[in-house]
Amino acid sequence: MTAGACAPRYDASGIALAQPSGPYKLASGDRLRIIVFGQDNLSNIYSVDGSGRISMPLIDAIDAQGRSTQQLEKAIEQRLRAGYLREPKVSVEVDTYRPFFVLGEVTNSGQFPFVHGMTVQTAVAIAGGFTPRGQRSYAEVTRQVEDQLVTATVPITYAVQPGDTIVIKERWF
Repeated sequence: MTAGACAPRYDASGIALAQPSGPYKLASGDRLRIIVFGQDNLSNIYSVDGSGRISMPLIDAIDAQGRSTQQLEKAIEQRLRAGYLREPKVSVEVDTYRPFFVLGEVTNSGQFPFVHGMTVQTAVAIAGGFTPRGQRSYAEVTRQVEDQLVTATVPITYAVQPGDTIVIKERWF
């Protein structure tokens, strides 16, 4: 096992996989509804691309990765104010969150749309439930924390975030 290829591991009490505090941070895969008041041709749904940016008419590409919706609103307003509109008013909201992934001992592994308030248990239900060999009391969750991937063993009541990868291990009888 090479150290560079593996995410650090923590148990459920590990601080590195703590639930995020503060506003939701945008990332690749999120779809945003951006409204520029009084400018219907600029208002649309934009996707955050693989490089963490969105592309809008007039202002081209702008970084969205790691920003809150409020921070992105301000950045778009600044760009529009610099030569395009006098007093732009912008609203940004998440239209569709990036998906989460479920692997391992579930009926249907794959990518699924995120729903607020999800736990590992509800994510497994969305994936068709446990296989007969699936571990039913805990799972491994891998999440992007700051600039690194972190994996933790968590109870099935643990809250899922957009972009998480959940692995259901095989249980031993």
